[in-house]
Amino acid sequence: MRILLIEDDALIGDGLKLGLTKSGFSVDWFQEGKLGFEALQSAPYDAVVLDLTLPKMDGLDILQAWRRKNEDVPVLILTARDTLDERVKGLQSGADDYLCKPFALVEVIARLQAILRRRHGHVSPLIEHGMVSFDPVKRLVLLNNEEVILTSQELKLLELFLNNKERVLSRNLIEEKLYNWDDEVSSNALEVHIHNLRKKLGKLFIRTVHGVGYALGKEDEKN
Repeated sequence: MRILLIEDDALIGDGLKLGLTKSGFSVDWFQEGKLGFEALQSAPYDAVVLDLTLPKMDGLDILQAWRRKNEDVPVLILTARDTLDERVKGLQSGADDYLCKPFALVEVIARLQAILRRRHGHVSPLIEHGMVSFDPVKRLVLLNNEEVILTSQELKLLELFLNNKERVLSRNLIEEKLYNWDDEVSSNALEVHIHNLRKKLGKLFIRTVHGVGYALGKEDEKN
């Protein structure tokens, strides 16, 4: 999951980026409101963590402008504006959730995961496909009820496919979802990760759609 973080406080932003990255998110962090506003057009973000008091452009103005443009990306407001009126205004302006500072990192992560779960229509915290079960919170993968150890990038790739069960994903989209702008990506990295997932979860778990990209195999296919 790729997250857009817009937060001008260097200490808070650094902690959020580090904590979210450790929890399996790819994070792009902007400290200026206008740059953060424009960044939404540059990558397929899954969610936004948005401060309100920002230089150049206020966070509430950013949110309202996105919603006027019918940008439906989920937004978690994270701010020191903690009055009831301000919380109500934020939610009525289109935020999916509102959390006041100071905050606990684990709660930010939990709220993001809840937003994303609703976004993808998952009622249960577990995502299942055939004999594979994935817990996004614990970053735990089971195959036939036995744990499978995946690397952080393999986990991100698995989560991406499980959240897009009916879609064929292009190579470009997959890479944009997996990596942030700071990552250095080798030309064959994606093929290596897909090869490793097939090796660990079954050769038919991910199918190649020639000339288009990749997709999950059918749930009842035998590997």
